[in-house]
Amino acid sequence: MTTSSSSSSPASRNKTESSGGKYQPPTKWGSSGQQRAYGRRLLDALRATAGGGPLAVKASADAALALTARGQSRWSRAILLRRCRSRRKLLRVTGKIGRARTRPPPAAEAEAHRVRPDRLQVLRRLVPGCRKLSEKSVLKEAADYVAALEMQVKAMRALAEAFSAARAAEAEARGGA
Repeated sequence: MTTSSSSSSPASRNKTESSGGKYQPPTKWGSSGQQRAYGRRLLDALRATAGGGPLAVKASADAALALTARGQSRWSRAILLRRCRSRRKLLRVTGKIGRARTRPPPAAEAEAHRVRPDRLQVLRRLVPGCRKLSEKSVLKEAADYVAALEMQVKAMRALAEAFSAARAAEAEARGGA
């Protein structure tokens, strides 16, 4: 006697069906509390960087995401540390003027750089703070980072929709008055 489909609960089937057939375990980034907290931080960060350009918006969004993670993951600590270092660089005055000169790499090193990197190495470079972690740790951090980035996209889309709706209402009010 086999019970293939009757053993799975309706809740797990709904999760599988809603995600396109793939089971995705719940993450802390899917909670409405985390999304609201990030949305508030993102809005405050965007207000602070008004007119700063796309790089300032990206840095602010990443910093808000790392603050929402509360430094509990390696990638969030790396983002916050990078932010602190960049502020120190801005505040520090150096006596040197001009660019630092670098020597071109020898021919043997240039050949080594042309070798296609391993996929895990690429993943280590993409996830902040994971360059020297083990394979298992990198995969855990990457999964958490991707979930956080998905939440970031949802929050930014919601903000963009709210801003465009506000602009449309404002334009309608001007045209109707």
